[in-house]
Amino acid sequence: MDDKLVSNYGWSTAEVPCSCDYIAPRILVVLKPLHVSRVLDLGAGNGSLCSQLRAAGYQVAGVEYDRRGFEIARAAYPTIPFYNFGVQDDPAALLADEPPFDAVVSTEVIEHLFSPHLLPIYARAALKPHGYLVLTTPYHGYLKNLVLSILNKWDVHHAPLWHGGHIKFWSRATLTRLLTENGFNVLAFSGVGRVPFLWKSMVLVAQKVQEGL
Repeated sequence: MDDKLVSNYGWSTAEVPCSCDYIAPRILVVLKPLHVSRVLDLGAGNGSLCSQLRAAGYQVAGVEYDRRGFEIARAAYPTIPFYNFGVQDDPAALLADEPPFDAVVSTEVIEHLFSPHLLPIYARAALKPHGYLVLTTPYHGYLKNLVLSILNKWDVHHAPLWHGGHIKFWSRATLTRLLTENGFNVLAFSGVGRVPFLWKSMVLVAQKVQEGL
């Protein structure tokens, strides 16, 4: 087994994670003007966001690498298709059962990945031409980083003892570069949670760039 893969991210119940309180409403707001129908949740966890997307009227499927999270999601939401894949897997396995999607959402996932470029690669393969990727991750910027330093909160923030925890810490610039280098054009940025520039997370909306264009 690849020692850079974490197979257990700590899912144990179908309880809605606290981050969904502020992230899920923003995802629904962001998706509405895109006029999409089929949505893939990439890193679906225990299926909570998928259930909210379904309730909002979207055709939804979820991909989750953590076996326990996948099992919880499938049991809690039996009418939603879930797949036990990770971003390191071949997207063809998903597309054998699912037609390409209008949008891929991935919330609070990319900060956990040793090889984060695999996420936009997987998303791009799963999308229709000109499809959208909506990505969230904890926000880092000058003011927030300064406040963390002044309050001596970096140990708490990094949480190095959290198995499967955050190993990448993204800014708007670095995340934009990652998406641009892997076939996307970033269309929009916003922060969510707390006051501006102390946001808990950031939301980037990107569109798949067609080869040759």
